[in-house]
Amino acid sequence: MWDDEDQFKTEILNASTLMEFILLGFSGFPHLQWVLFMIFLFMYITILTCNSIIILLVKTDPALQTPMYFFLSNFSFLEICYVTATIPRILLDLYTLKGNISVLACATQMYFVLMLGGTECLLLAAMAYDRYVAICKPLQYYLLMKDKVCLQLVAASWISGIPVEIGQTYQIFSLHFCASNKIDHFFCDIPPLLKLACGDTFVNTVAVYVVAVVFVMIPFLVIIVSYVKIICNIMKLSSAKGMAKAFSTCSSHLIVVVLFYGTASITYLQPKPRKSEGMGKLLSLFYTIFIPALNPIIYTLRNKDITMALRKLQNKLLTW
Repeated sequence: MWDDEDQFKTEILNASTLMEFILLGFSGFPHLQWVLFMIFLFMYITILTCNSIIILLVKTDPALQTPMYFFLSNFSFLEICYVTATIPRILLDLYTLKGNISVLACATQMYFVLMLGGTECLLLAAMAYDRYVAICKPLQYYLLMKDKVCLQLVAASWISGIPVEIGQTYQIFSLHFCASNKIDHFFCDIPPLLKLACGDTFVNTVAVYVVAVVFVMIPFLVIIVSYVKIICNIMKLSSAKGMAKAFSTCSSHLIVVVLFYGTASITYLQPKPRKSEGMGKLLSLFYTIFIPALNPIIYTLRNKDITMALRKLQNKLLTW
């Protein structure tokens, strides 16, 4: 009995004096550290460059001064912020071969990843609503999607998650971490941190599910409803060319939605016993890094307006 009590006191003492965590990241592949460093560096530079070009095109080309491209430029800026919350830390750990991160830095990283992820869900829902109005109510499009409305939708997407994620991050880091200080992940995420906590984490787990439902499932349902109505409207079109154009307008956004929501929902809504550590890392890599790297390619290759604006910009640069 006394041994158990002493062990409990030791655990509480360790938890109260915990000053840092260790991100294990990709330490299981010691011979690939520099290869991984170069891959992530290349992906980071690519994401920054491609999304910055999209923002520049939308700002400078008059043909792209529409609500759809306003949302796209905000989405590109969001992607830059989103990957910046994780990749620089990964690069630092791969370069130093250490994963030490202070509790404050870990909490800060978790907050930004969660907040920006929630913003992405809401912004994708706003983009789906924009496509719904454009295809189902074309005559009212510029009335319903005025500059003020677009700004309000974008502002709501960015601001809504701030108080929620501050509360959730505080709740997670109010726990006692006595099992270990080693996080088997490449960034501070909720599932691996909950595994390190001692005591009952039922309330925290329920809170994770509730927030995931609000910021993942509800926007996803909005997107599904929007696209059901869009498809029904497209099927009424008599012109095959009109149908093709309508599908082309929505296809890029739909691909991004499926990729992002698919991996994010599995990560935060799937029961813990069914998901291994390796699978958790792989899914996280998809929605935090790989998909943001693909998004500019998806939007530019399948969008004639963007490619035309890019050619104009290239011609201007060549004539200077």
